[in-house]
Amino acid sequence: MNNTLLEHINLPKDLRQLKPDDLPQLAQELRRFIINIVATKEGHLGASLGVVELTIALHYVFNTPKDELIWDVGHQAYGHKILTGRKAIFETNRQLGGISGFPKRSESEYDSFGVGHSSTSISAALGMAIASQLKGEDKHHIAVIGDASIASGMAFEGLNHAGVTDANLLVILNDNAIGIDPSVGALKQYLTNVKKGTEKQDNIFEALNFNYSGPIDGHDLPLLLSELKRLKTVKGPKFLHLITTKGKGLKQAELDQVKYHAPGKFDANTGELIAKSGPSQPPKFQDVFGETIVELALENDKIVGITPAMPTGSSLKYMMDTIPNRAFDVGIAEQHAVTLAAGMATQGLIPFCNIYSTFLQRAYDQIIHDVALQNLPVIFCLDRAGLVGEDGATHHGVFDLAYLNCIPNLVIFAPSNAIALRNIMYTAQLGIDFPMAIRYPRGRGYLLDWKKPFEKIEIGKGSCLKNGTDIAILSIGTLLKNVEDAVELLNQPDAIGYYDMQFVKPLDEVLLHKIFSSYKAIITIEDGTIVGGFGASILAFANTNNYKLTIITLGIEDKFIEHGTVNELQQLQQLDPLSIKTQIQDLLQLTSK
Repeated sequence: MNNTLLEHINLPKDLRQLKPDDLPQLAQELRRFIINIVATKEGHLGASLGVVELTIALHYVFNTPKDELIWDVGHQAYGHKILTGRKAIFETNRQLGGISGFPKRSESEYDSFGVGHSSTSISAALGMAIASQLKGEDKHHIAVIGDASIASGMAFEGLNHAGVTDANLLVILNDNAIGIDPSVGALKQYLTNVKKGTEKQDNIFEALNFNYSGPIDGHDLPLLLSELKRLKTVKGPKFLHLITTKGKGLKQAELDQVKYHAPGKFDANTGELIAKSGPSQPPKFQDVFGETIVELALENDKIVGITPAMPTGSSLKYMMDTIPNRAFDVGIAEQHAVTLAAGMATQGLIPFCNIYSTFLQRAYDQIIHDVALQNLPVIFCLDRAGLVGEDGATHHGVFDLAYLNCIPNLVIFAPSNAIALRNIMYTAQLGIDFPMAIRYPRGRGYLLDWKKPFEKIEIGKGSCLKNGTDIAILSIGTLLKNVEDAVELLNQPDAIGYYDMQFVKPLDEVLLHKIFSSYKAIITIEDGTIVGGFGASILAFANTNNYKLTIITLGIEDKFIEHGTVNELQQLQQLDPLSIKTQIQDLLQLTSK
């Protein structure tokens, strides 16, 4: 089908010129447009395909951008971006210098609120609605939220407040029974019963003082248009319950909704995934975690695993499949996950709480108050630490070293490879009397032969990997490989020593005294923020001990880093091997004077 309608639509005002009977054809064209580009450029597919009709209906009925439209998380906003002035550049989605994969206020006036983490839309839309009331403005405020996101505590907080206001707020529940993995919990069962017509309790949303309508078919455009037009005339907080299919319009995406959330490259016509060819590859770090926790848990019945809605992404699903009664997906509830782990730890269990680094930010008080203050041995496994690539500023796990570094009792470890990850997990489950954070990156390491016999790691000890005469490089985590590659590029390697410090906290002060007494200058390197991170701790050590060496700290600069491949972003942050080599050469010249 030729894009006879979509090719003429650049903004919602163009969309509103169409007749209602034209919109189903536009929906087909918009789906095909998304599929064709994501098939080759990659990105989040299933969620956007599931809301094509809703996206068209919202921009057709409401006067965006005056009327505020907020997409929770934003995985589903591709159609929105295409219809709001970004069709011609949509192929740059998630690429360096291109448009963001999520709604972003600085990108378009149609992106009313920047999103990326879940469950924020209701609070944001309510804030806008109350502001409009105070300013005497007559406009609509719409929050589109999924069934996984609405189960989060923050969404309930927003609903609870909205229900006692007369704000002009419309909450649309996009109910497809899945987030990234299938939704879990009692609310999911309630929504399932509502859809089946078997729920006999009072409607929970009506009990919260919302004018509730639905559930209705979210792919029925005439019905959607009619209901949205009706809701425009209803005052106060309103709630529309839609039933949709994630991946709608691509058979494989409908059948395997987990895999096609973000499938990578695939054939746009058949939907078949395009396998990456080449020699055998090292495992992903999340798979090392997943296989290791199963291996350990089969021997140690005190081990439990916890994840907030990311069993597949974190690979805790391995344990959920093997030992289901000791592995828990608690839904999008990071605060609950942390305090649940704390409660388990008080009873002698060994909880491995697996949370993406960027999402642990949402449970900061619980880390401090419920875990560290009570010195409970919760083991945090922080996946997606450091630069994560194309998901960009909302998802980079670059703040964890800094925000954890200041918390008493907490031990922080960054494995440089898969073997170190396995060994620190083994060490932790042997019995520790303090909380520990283990942070590791997204993607693959570089070791093919990684399943070695377990070895206990001494807490707070770093290691010398190469002695030198002039400059010592102190690294944390997997950037060690970039350091090794940089040193290989130099023509005077004898001058350089490098060290895998392993622990950000506690620092190996014995080793540091030896280093500071043996070298002319120090370079620290981390894939976390320079402000407050590992390098800052080394500077503090030097100051406390009155060392006068030149110290250069490499890491993430004091700004939010946008999207691009990890290699591209490392180059921009001067953390790639060539940039490190240049830093070393400049420092060698300085120390030789």
